[in-house]
Amino acid sequence: MEENRPEIAMLAPIPLIHVEDKGLDAAGLTPLQRGFAEAAGFTGQRGRLLPVPNAEGGLAAMLFGVGPVADRPAMVTGLAAAALPPGRYALAGAFGDPALAAIGFRLGAYRFETYRTAPHPAPELESPEGVDGAEIDRMVEGAIIARDLINTAPNDLGPAALHAHVEAFASARGMRFSAIVGDELLAQNFPMIHAVGRAGAEPPRLLDLAWGDPADPKVTLVGKGVTFDTGGLDIKPPSGMLIMKKDMGGAANILGLAHAIVDAELPVRLRVLLPVVENAISASAFRPGDVLRSRAGVTVEIGNTDAEGRLILADAIALALEEDPDLLIDMATLTGAARVALGPELPPLYASDEALAREMVEAGLAWDDPLWPMPLWLPYRQMLSSKIADINNAGSGSFAGSITAALFLRRFAEKARAWLHLDIYGWAPEARAGRPFGGTDQGIRAGYGLLKARYGRR
Repeated sequence: MEENRPEIAMLAPIPLIHVEDKGLDAAGLTPLQRGFAEAAGFTGQRGRLLPVPNAEGGLAAMLFGVGPVADRPAMVTGLAAAALPPGRYALAGAFGDPALAAIGFRLGAYRFETYRTAPHPAPELESPEGVDGAEIDRMVEGAIIARDLINTAPNDLGPAALHAHVEAFASARGMRFSAIVGDELLAQNFPMIHAVGRAGAEPPRLLDLAWGDPADPKVTLVGKGVTFDTGGLDIKPPSGMLIMKKDMGGAANILGLAHAIVDAELPVRLRVLLPVVENAISASAFRPGDVLRSRAGVTVEIGNTDAEGRLILADAIALALEEDPDLLIDMATLTGAARVALGPELPPLYASDEALAREMVEAGLAWDDPLWPMPLWLPYRQMLSSKIADINNAGSGSFAGSITAALFLRRFAEKARAWLHLDIYGWAPEARAGRPFGGTDQGIRAGYGLLKARYGRR
């Protein structure tokens, strides 16, 4: 007979009280809490946390300074989550958009501790009232999918391991999955994916996922999956290779977006194409001066083997357009020039038309997932001219590198009904609100917001 045991009530969450800069008067504190804050010199300084006691000397709440309103990050709560000890917390006070506040807290609490022998538990958040908890969950889960993949060490996430992960991802969500691997890429006419990846210890591959009702609008997502990029024979310097495990960040973020789409059951017929390779160096590596034939029939002179991402994307884009999707979105950690122009926090966005670009930018702003529209300036196509082939994969100079990369992809996507290209970084070089150091999500919430606005939900 089982022993009768009293039920243990779950401890109430610890209030996390938002305090604006010099805003103690408006924070709704008790006289004891107010006096404690003043004695500690707490005035609402951004990012500062202060535990305050109750009359019995226990913990009554945590005060969190959000700083001045003028330049407050949308996900400022992430600063609290990054510093709080383990425990269960509840937002208290006016944090602005409660959904963004909840997402910011949970993304700020993210820890990548796969390789630590003593992981540190993260703080947890009680879902705020009046928000769609499932929507918050899918946004956070999509971001974590991307971050975990990008942060994984390259010796644990080569092409074969990423293949296995994606296959499991598809199985868990009821998605159809297929793969073309190694020399079968040549047999099925994906010559540029094969050429870029053939020097690696593990063969290149194209992963193909599908989900949804074929009668629904077709949305195809393409993500660059270079699991490590040495630069090939045009080898990168050591400093340039230090974070090249992130060069599959396009594929990682596309998977995060696919998760959100499927989890929300958006009424679309979704297809996900991930060309997966390692850009390695060996006797079989493709060379500067080679001319590759693409799936689309366009011949490409290789001006630089470190401009490999656009090559594998081009073959995948050609396949995508064979079924004429209503919308095609690709993401890629494509150019250093994008970071020179806009820095690590603001990915450039290229679109087949200005209205589509505005939709995507507005969706990103609503979810604190910013993007910046850039021009597909057609006169720069001459920078990609070749004397012996249809196009060169690298620009002729150091100017406009992100634009010329986008123009290269446009050559293969120009027949798309609607096309978006995101030149993401996929990495946070310094921790900030809601975005710890390391692999990061970019474009997931913007893409989801665009698709939800266009197609609604079931």
